[in-house]
Amino acid sequence: MSITVRQATIHDLDQLAPLFDGYRQFYGQPADPALARRFLRERLQHHESVLLLALDGDGEGVGFVQLYPLFSSVRAARFYLLNDLFVAPGARRSGVGAALMREAADLARALGAVGMSLSTAHANEPAQRLYASLGWKRDTEFREYTLAF
Repeated sequence: MSITVRQATIHDLDQLAPLFDGYRQFYGQPADPALARRFLRERLQHHESVLLLALDGDGEGVGFVQLYPLFSSVRAARFYLLNDLFVAPGARRSGVGAALMREAADLARALGAVGMSLSTAHANEPAQRLYASLGWKRDTEFREYTLAF
């Protein structure tokens, strides 16, 4: 499969929203295309995240990755949270995820980041294998906690 990865803009919402809705459904949320579109539109309008869109040879969206800027106080530097990675079911195991991950890392470096982090479900073993194959290391030093409201 021929894949092109580029930074998405507000003009890509028609291709991004269904992918983002699919991502949310993968993690157990009900389908809500309007919510998906609104959420992404707000992130793009307010420059709160960076989205990369993977396109197949026909120009159809087959995957995306979303990065959120953070800062490391200890390193006194920019860091990116790779919060969302999704590949459409029909495009899986064709290199789309790896292409998105590589482009995300290249972009973060170009933007002056000193690193990236991500979280994934314990059961998401295919994604864990992809991350490891691309040089990502599982954190064994820190434990992650969350507080839900």
